[in-house]
Amino acid sequence: MSNEKIGLHNLAPAPGSHRNRKRLGRGPGSGTGKTSGKGHKGIKARSGHHGHGGNKPHFEGGQMPMTRRIPKRGFTNPFRIESQVVSIADLALLTAGTEVSRETLVAAGLIKSAKGPAKLLANGEITHAVTVKGIKMSAQAREKIVAAGGTVEE
Repeated sequence: MSNEKIGLHNLAPAPGSHRNRKRLGRGPGSGTGKTSGKGHKGIKARSGHHGHGGNKPHFEGGQMPMTRRIPKRGFTNPFRIESQVVSIADLALLTAGTEVSRETLVAAGLIKSAKGPAKLLANGEITHAVTVKGIKMSAQAREKIVAAGGTVEE
């Protein structure tokens, strides 16, 4: 035994631990040609069956599959726009007299630029005046901003 350190240059698998993979369908001389070791016909010979994990995914042995048993209801709107929620308490962190727009909210780290539009909700309190431009908001949020001396512009 040498005291050489183990490194990437001298790593090797243990003797006998590594086998070549079984190459299926490579002629009669290989031993796994033609039917590739699956025999003739039957469910175990079919593609997609009896590999790792057994049957085809979601195959329930012939009983009515769950995807067909369960009733389907509702509708998912593919054009739905998910708003990023910003609370009034978050605006309180900004300095007084600030103009609040999408760009300033992104710069403050309150919303992400790559996601949908911002929407201001009336959670929390605001004590100083801010000018809000081009941001959707709830009616209560609008009241709180105006009550604090701020203005809202569309």
